Parts: sequence; structure tokens; C-alpha cells
Amino acid sequence: MQILHGIVLILHFIGWAALFGGLFVQLKESRPVVNAAMLHGALTQLITGVILVGLLEAVFDAEVNHIKIGIKLLVTIVITVLVIANRRKEFIPKGLWAILLVLTVGNAALAVLW
Repeated sequence: MQILHGIVLILHFIGWAALFGGLFVQLKESRPVVNAAMLHGALTQLITGVILVGLLEAVFDAEVNHIKIGIKLLVTIVITVLVIANRRKEFIPKGLWAILLVLTVGNAALAVLW
């Protein structure tokens, strides 16, 4: 089970990297878009995050900070909904792009600093 946990954790990191990378490459764009990396990264983050918490609680009987996990889940759902809702648009407003970037970095900061 330790190997499964490690694999899911690596996939979770890859999801974050895809989401952040998809946002970051558009830093200087005047008309950012929701690209495939953002969509797949957000979905990967959501799915692997739920699996990680499930593994920690069910298999490893670890104590999980439910408040932290709840906030991170809420932020991830908001990111995922915004990405899915705007994926077919020709471009998204720069403000929405900035919100997605702040939420993505903020969610990583919550994981590390809390």
C-alpha cells in the first residue's frame, strides 16, 4: 500500500505541475485561455487528492486535519469548476486567469505551510 500511496502522491504533484504550468505559460499573454494542461491538471488534482485522503484514513489509519482538507477540497472544486466552465471560450479575462493562479498557488501553500 505504501507504493500505491507514493504513486498517487506523484500523480497529485504532476497534476499540480500541469495546472500551474498551464497557467504560468500564459503570464505575458494578453488573451489567456484555458488550455488542456489546466483542465487535466485540475481534474487530476481533484481525483488524486480525494484518493490520498481516503488512503490515509482507511488504509494507514492516519490522523487527517479535516478542516485543512475541507478548505483544500473547496478550493480545488472552485478551480476545477472555473476551468471546466471556461474551457471552450476563445479567451478568458485576465482577472479570471489571475484568480486561478492565486487559488492554485494558495492551495499548494496551504498544503505545505499548514
